[in-house]
Amino acid sequence: MPDVSVCRAEELGRAEREAWCAFRAADPLLASPYFSLDFLDAMAGVRHDVRVLVTREAGRPAAFLPLHTGLLGHARPLGGPLGDHHGLIAEPGARIDLARLVEAGGIAVYDFFGVPGNQGAFRAHGRIEDGSWVIDLSEGFDAYLARRTALEPKAFRNLRARERKIEEAGAVLRVDDRRAHVLEAGLAWKSAQYRRTGHLDVFSVGWTRDLMSALLASRGETRGLVSSLEIGGRLAAVHVGMRSARVMHYWFPSYDPDFSQFGPGLALLMRLAQALSEDGVQEIHLGPGDYDFKAQLGSWQFPLVRGYVGRPSFAGAVRALAGSLERAGDALPRPVGGLPGRVFRRIDLMAGIHAR
Repeated sequence: MPDVSVCRAEELGRAEREAWCAFRAADPLLASPYFSLDFLDAMAGVRHDVRVLVTREAGRPAAFLPLHTGLLGHARPLGGPLGDHHGLIAEPGARIDLARLVEAGGIAVYDFFGVPGNQGAFRAHGRIEDGSWVIDLSEGFDAYLARRTALEPKAFRNLRARERKIEEAGAVLRVDDRRAHVLEAGLAWKSAQYRRTGHLDVFSVGWTRDLMSALLASRGETRGLVSSLEIGGRLAAVHVGMRSARVMHYWFPSYDPDFSQFGPGLALLMRLAQALSEDGVQEIHLGPGDYDFKAQLGSWQFPLVRGYVGRPSFAGAVRALAGSLERAGDALPRPVGGLPGRVFRRIDLMAGIHAR
């Protein structure tokens, strides 16, 4: 069995935190703010179920797996339903047996859905089901814009037409908007969108709002970022996200429906990309999802792995049964096909959002 310990975020010592930062710096796909110690500490401050599995080799830290523990040993990725990206923060070349790691950590079942595809420890227990779109700003905003315009001329022609309308009405971008009413408006618009589209409102529970506040108060490398676009002197669009030194995660965009004819959400994103490219941001991660705007604006994708790992236990048996039903449902024709999977994901989403 590997040398594995389980600890709280605040129990990670200086050696562990230095190793975590070194592992992150060595893997470009770990540059996302989701893999930072700042995000771990913010989550640990608003939820009591945050733990870290620490693997050591010859006494030195070799890998970290942050997660949320749950009933009957059922664990979920750090961030719960807000955690678009997650996985191991590991030493380059480390050979991690995920099943043995989870078992040594006393976990019965660990579900995952947004692990970067380069993490081989997870591929043995899941499959690539999606990808996270990336706006590549590494050569600057102008180079990005020219490349995407050439590949998606119609989409960017429409963006330019709406941009002209916004300019005529008068537009003001605030990249780092600290005004309290802007954050509240953004979250309120997002909650209304969730209800309107039949999705679970992730801001209906206290810890998600507390997390936003903690990230916005962070003075670390990763921090929350509220950005806004005013049109004609009125607040039209808000984005609530987070950024690390070189990656911004596109998280919770929202807008006032009264301004829908302007396309304010995409206008804010494009202006934000231009501003952040001048402040060291090289990538904007749009996350997974089959949305036209992500395919049109995204430069490329990195694959994401979904699956679970479990050991013989009651929780493991229940999860295996759910997995069997999900696979059987996927083989059926629409609209029945895929229904079990959607039901189980909805149940898991509710369990993750209401846990503390």
